[in-house]
Amino acid sequence: MTSKAAASGAPARFHNPLARRRADPHVCRHTDGAYYFTATVPTYDEVVLRRSETLPGLSTAEEHVLWRRHDSGEMSKHIWAPELHHVDGRWYVYFAAGSSDDVQSIRMHVLENSSPDPMTGTWVERGRIHTPWDTFALDATTFEHRGARYLAWAQREPGIETNSNLYLAPLDDPWTLGGRPVRLSTPTHDWETRGFRVNEGPAALIGEDRVFLTFSASATDSNYCLGLLSAPEDADLLDPASWDKRPEPVFTTNVATGQYGPGHNSFTVTEDGTNVLVYHARPYDAEVGDINRHARLQTFGWKHDGSPDFGVPVAD
Repeated sequence: MTSKAAASGAPARFHNPLARRRADPHVCRHTDGAYYFTATVPTYDEVVLRRSETLPGLSTAEEHVLWRRHDSGEMSKHIWAPELHHVDGRWYVYFAAGSSDDVQSIRMHVLENSSPDPMTGTWVERGRIHTPWDTFALDATTFEHRGARYLAWAQREPGIETNSNLYLAPLDDPWTLGGRPVRLSTPTHDWETRGFRVNEGPAALIGEDRVFLTFSASATDSNYCLGLLSAPEDADLLDPASWDKRPEPVFTTNVATGQYGPGHNSFTVTEDGTNVLVYHARPYDAEVGDINRHARLQTFGWKHDGSPDFGVPVAD
């Protein structure tokens, strides 16, 4: 489901971390009210799913393995950042994977399940999401707006000296682009280029009069942080000129609260409709590759200009 702005009630308090060693967390609240949680596991070898009738209940919910990596070849290495989405009556998992022939040949892939319950049924490999460039690509997410469905993702584009940029395209079906991608953002600010020149992990949030895309920037150490793109609600989202980037990050490391490198987020709401930011962070300063990136929950509100106000990462 696409996350939409909801009225903020009394702030909810969560017991964080929600899930230890679960990076790149994604929470989907289905129309039946149940919450589904996916994330990157530190062994990078499988797609797991949790379900709970309550958001805090995801912390102790049983974890099911939906799919395991191939033994060799494509989709056999670096299983990263799975996201569960319900589109046109079917369940889809978007994830990134590398190959045993080249572990850094990361590409985007899709699984499909026609069962009403994503914990059951058969997950079918729909294959790779093909873009105009056969290059490093990851962090696919999908959302619907004004009757059109879009795919947003991060990719290395030939001729641009960055690790990854952000792209948007319409979808013909959940795994097929319906038009040429448009580039929405490249890492140019200082806070986007620390360690690596990275824009990745887009997540859509539909506000009252604007469409927002958060994204993660810089290396995945304590420099990791969230940036924000926005476009008018009635704008052509496939026109790069419709989008503005905030010149400063909107969610960053906070030494006082002991949270480092917050990023790769998704959005959901509590049972009473309060907006929730789902993200990962480490409880200490660490280098890239440290596996203790824990999934976390935090409510957020809105600024006078209608943009989300995430505040600072709260302490455990």
